[in-house]
Amino acid sequence: MEENQNVNNQDDALKDTVNPDMESTLEQAADQPKQDETPENKLEQSDTVSDKKSKKFKIRHAQEKALEEEKAKYAELNDKHLRLQAEFDNFRKRTAKEKLDLTVTASENVIKDILPVFDDFERALQNMEKNGNEADMQGVTLIFNKLKDTLKKKGLEEIEAMGAEFNTDEHEALTMIPAPDEDKKGKVLDVIQKGYKLNGKVIRFARVVVGN
Repeated sequence: MEENQNVNNQDDALKDTVNPDMESTLEQAADQPKQDETPENKLEQSDTVSDKKSKKFKIRHAQEKALEEEKAKYAELNDKHLRLQAEFDNFRKRTAKEKLDLTVTASENVIKDILPVFDDFERALQNMEKNGNEADMQGVTLIFNKLKDTLKKKGLEEIEAMGAEFNTDEHEALTMIPAPDEDKKGKVLDVIQKGYKLNGKVIRFARVVVGN
């Protein structure tokens, strides 16, 4: 009995020693929710997760954009490369053609200068044939044929005009005369001067008489 009374007296003495302000503080602390569980902290945690997602999205977007830019640069460079390659190929073909044309043109000018001599050669042979000078004619014919073969190897060919249909691409009509027959109309009746082609190109038109 006395022991119980002593315990009660000690509790009362302990209560008397407790600071009223401290007791109030402890009560407030007990009533206050934990810091981590406050709505503000929960909102801050939510914002942090959102920021991380936003940063990841921005990084991914930047990487995709950079990849697209690199693809565009590659396509542009590849297009330039193909264009340059095509231009170089055209340049090479054009240069080769110009060289060929230059060679043909040089030959053309030389052969054009030779053609009048060629004509004189033919007329001399015709006169010798008329005069019956067989010995001289054989020697000159040999020289003429040699010259003719040399020019032929260079691409010279005679334009066939006698009896052919008049063709403005190959013939030059010096005059027109009445055709002796109906089927002779529009055809070459006589050749005043032979025409020639060099490698398929007309370098001198055949001067002809055409039936009308």
